Amino acid sequence: MNPTRLPLTDGWTVEGHGPRVPEAVRAAGPVPATVPGTVHTDLLAAGLIDDPYLDDNEHLQAWIGVTDWTYRRRLTWHPDGSDRQELAFDGLDTVAAISLNGAPIGATRNMHRRHRFDVTGLLRDGGNELVVAFSSPVREADAASLALGYRPHTNHHPYNAIRKMACGFGWDWGIDTSTSGIWRPAYVESWSVARLDETRVAAAVEDGVPVVTVDAIVARASSDLLTVRVRVGGRAADAIIPAGTQSARLRLEVPDAQLWWPRGHGAPVLHDLTVDLSAGGRSLDTRTHRIGFRTVELRTEPDPDGVGFEVRVNGSRVLVRGANWIPDDAFPHRVTRDRYAHRLAQAEFADLNLVRVWGGGIYESEDFYAECDERGILVWQDFLLACAAYAEEEPLWSQIEAEAREAVTRLGAHPSLVVLNGNNENLWGHQDWNWAPRLEGRTWGAGYYYELFPALVAELAPHVAYLPGSPFSPDPGDPQNDPAKATSHLWDLWNEKDYPHYRDHRPRFVAEFGWQGPPTWSTLTGSISDDPLTPESPGMIVHQKAAKGNDKLTDGLVAHFPLPDDMADWHWAMSLNQAVAVRTGIEWFRSLTPHCTGSIVWQLNDCWPVTSWAAVDGNGRAKPLLFALRHAHAERLLTVQPENGGLVLVAVNDTGETWDAEVVVERLTYAGQVLARQPVRVAVGPRDAGRVVLDETVATSQRPAGELVAVRCEEAAAHWFFADYRDSLLDQPAVTVTAARSGAGWTVDVAAGTLVRDLTLLVDRVDPDAVVDDGLVTLLPGQTVRFTVTGALDAEAKDFSAPAVLRSANDLVVDRARRPAG
Repeated sequence: MNPTRLPLTDGWTVEGHGPRVPEAVRAAGPVPATVPGTVHTDLLAAGLIDDPYLDDNEHLQAWIGVTDWTYRRRLTWHPDGSDRQELAFDGLDTVAAISLNGAPIGATRNMHRRHRFDVTGLLRDGGNELVVAFSSPVREADAASLALGYRPHTNHHPYNAIRKMACGFGWDWGIDTSTSGIWRPAYVESWSVARLDETRVAAAVEDGVPVVTVDAIVARASSDLLTVRVRVGGRAADAIIPAGTQSARLRLEVPDAQLWWPRGHGAPVLHDLTVDLSAGGRSLDTRTHRIGFRTVELRTEPDPDGVGFEVRVNGSRVLVRGANWIPDDAFPHRVTRDRYAHRLAQAEFADLNLVRVWGGGIYESEDFYAECDERGILVWQDFLLACAAYAEEEPLWSQIEAEAREAVTRLGAHPSLVVLNGNNENLWGHQDWNWAPRLEGRTWGAGYYYELFPALVAELAPHVAYLPGSPFSPDPGDPQNDPAKATSHLWDLWNEKDYPHYRDHRPRFVAEFGWQGPPTWSTLTGSISDDPLTPESPGMIVHQKAAKGNDKLTDGLVAHFPLPDDMADWHWAMSLNQAVAVRTGIEWFRSLTPHCTGSIVWQLNDCWPVTSWAAVDGNGRAKPLLFALRHAHAERLLTVQPENGGLVLVAVNDTGETWDAEVVVERLTYAGQVLARQPVRVAVGPRDAGRVVLDETVATSQRPAGELVAVRCEEAAAHWFFADYRDSLLDQPAVTVTAARSGAGWTVDVAAGTLVRDLTLLVDRVDPDAVVDDGLVTLLPGQTVRFTVTGALDAEAKDFSAPAVLRSANDLVVDRARRPAG
């Protein structure tokens, strides 16, 4: 008999205890609670708090994090003849004491672990009372920090002292919820004889043959002889687990299996694997996995330019076009399979082939990984230690080891998982963030990154690559954020300089970089009710978490555009500047191929409505940055870059075939007059780049404010402007807009009578649910672009030519007094 599960989803209540509980909440007493869920979402559903994401509700609800909360429910259970009953929680956030019928059965201190308690003999036939009592996470973190000894950390709570999602305490893009709750499923599982406790699955390729290795670990209730069978397709392997033992290793060759490949390299072929546990011919338990056969290798080899960094899958070099991923909701239990699918479809739209799951969030769900497996999106998963020093003493060491062991076992079966990374920025922080005098000799985490984690990966998932941290250099004694060695995080541009200075760096691989911008207009105005709404109005400041964030936005804009006084223009200017900054960085990094083998922009998604570095805002709407990523990540890219006082054309070919093309390069006036022409032949091998120095007649301008270089071939196009936006002679765009209903939306044709830079339809201003297929399009006089809009079925054709909807860089360059003469 296979295990049976009694879900514990409904019938819960939750109640707060403590001096800061508001009188209205106290008077309400226990309120209905949902599992999976959190205190915030239960209070919201009960009408006792307003939406935490709106206005200044975050601060008004700070009392929730310093309050103890008790979840309670009646549990009806009847014996079914099973030998064993276990109470299982897949996720408790975070410090909790569990009791059944008044008897303590366990305590937890880790959000990132599953917990299982033997309740055989404790469950009563009929009614039972189950209680999960959560202690205040804010007070528990403070107490743990005192007990372990202070360790440096970012942000205002000592999140590094307890095993709770770090960004749940707030981040420089994240809301501080400090919530509590049963955030993943809970259930009672009944079983007899034995059950599968863990199945460690490693699918790889050995000497050219696809091979899967399965370690089956069982929990026993008897000494029966057990049999484990592993099946893939029509092939099977069996093993015996004798009495007194609890595991078996099975190895199965599948020589006819096709390999799993990442996006752009081949099909992500998956195979069904089944693990059956039986005794005496009677089935006891079954697990299924979707697996893919592939090899992964990280190369960090010294060369004359430093130390390279290269990801290889099935022996093929992957030029990484990536983005960092944070929890898609500040309350992660709300993220469904459909929502993961939608967000990862947006990643595909942006031509990403890798997402990095950042170490201040969570070990992502099976749904997330299943979507990545099916789409061929590579995953780099951080261990959950970020931007802080971590004590290596007990009880923290054992907690971190247990969660890491569980995570590697669970996630290692997924072919999309190619990198497990020890931490985010802690190696760099220890060197450069003045930790040493504050630590006073205390441990800071090196034992995790250089000893524990690599040992666990070697034991549990040897088919997955391991890195000690991000950024990192292979020699621990070297600077750990040296762009010339392995991976780097480039934040000096956003924090201190300007985005053209990306070209001052020649990195080998960029694991983080980015630029801020506001959410879409619909998201912004739907979450902030300020009147008047300004960049510095109260709600805007609440939804801007970066230190001096607005100052950095302004400083990063005024070198390129005049600072608008109108809020709609400010919003468009900051959105556009974000997109241009990141596009500039990616095109530069890709122009260095193969010296630089990729970048991972910060960040793809948001967890709530906020001004941030994301390409998709907290309501799931695409910002202009998403179109910049799509263009800059094109498999075949043409880009013009400055070099030695001139210009060079770089053709980047991230396909498996040679790119052989005739390219036309022209220097033009803004009116479209050809001043010089250079035909170029590009012949670029697979996963490589080719460079052509442009003739001086093309690369040198006589009138920089009114000239550009245009590059075109059948598959790609590029533009280079001799003058920055605010120094150029851009006119208000003369365009003809034709919008027509088509299927589930509209086609919108825009014909340019003048040069138009970065033409974009802000379709959410027509309909908050509308989606457009392109943006940031530059048109020369006489050119036309067609946009396809999905949604906006109640709109009128004229809506798409409205000044607030049809935007361009030209709109922002209107002050003639600031333009250079001639």
